[in-house]
Amino acid sequence: MGREANCACEVNGQAAEVKALIEPPELILRGAIKRRIHFAKIEKLAADGAVLRFHFGDEKFALSLGAETAAKWVQLMAAPPPSLAKKLGIAAATKVKVIGTIDDPDLQAAIAEGQSVARGQADLIVARVNTRRELEAAVERSLKLVVDGAQLWIVYKKGKGHAINEADVRSTGLAAGIVDVKVAAVSAQLTGLKFVRRKAPSL
Repeated sequence: MGREANCACEVNGQAAEVKALIEPPELILRGAIKRRIHFAKIEKLAADGAVLRFHFGDEKFALSLGAETAAKWVQLMAAPPPSLAKKLGIAAATKVKVIGTIDDPDLQAAIAEGQSVARGQADLIVARVNTRRELEAAVERSLKLVVDGAQLWIVYKKGKGHAINEADVRSTGLAAGIVDVKVAAVSAQLTGLKFVRRKAPSL
């Protein structure tokens, strides 16, 4: 019982096969019907036996998921969204190193929930970058700490028309020998990609 399913989807009486994914805070539909549905804008969410039903705007949705999955997805979609600090893995005891200028108040607040460190060992690094040069410098500065076990979040502007995108961030990390394992929305303007050290191949 996971967070994705291939299922029949009915929207205002029109049916099609879709791939549905729970990626908090959104339900994503791919296939013949494509939607990104924010949990906070869903109304009349309910499991009706094997069918997940809800309203989104002026559309009525019915996803045939099976009784167990429909009930579980109602719980997931109705739960309060995790805090940004939790999404980033920041707790009270987390030692956080910052690279660049943190220009988003929510990100500032999330970082403040941990312990700020300027030098030495860190559990987590948050690098706020805008350009390829800043990106490459941040990865270079973080590399030893990541190899030693720290997690690295590269935070950059989302959407088109910016100096770097997700592919640039991912390829820069991979070229340095670290691997991305998670993506998270930071704000309406920012997104983040998390990197960790690459595991040694098993013999």
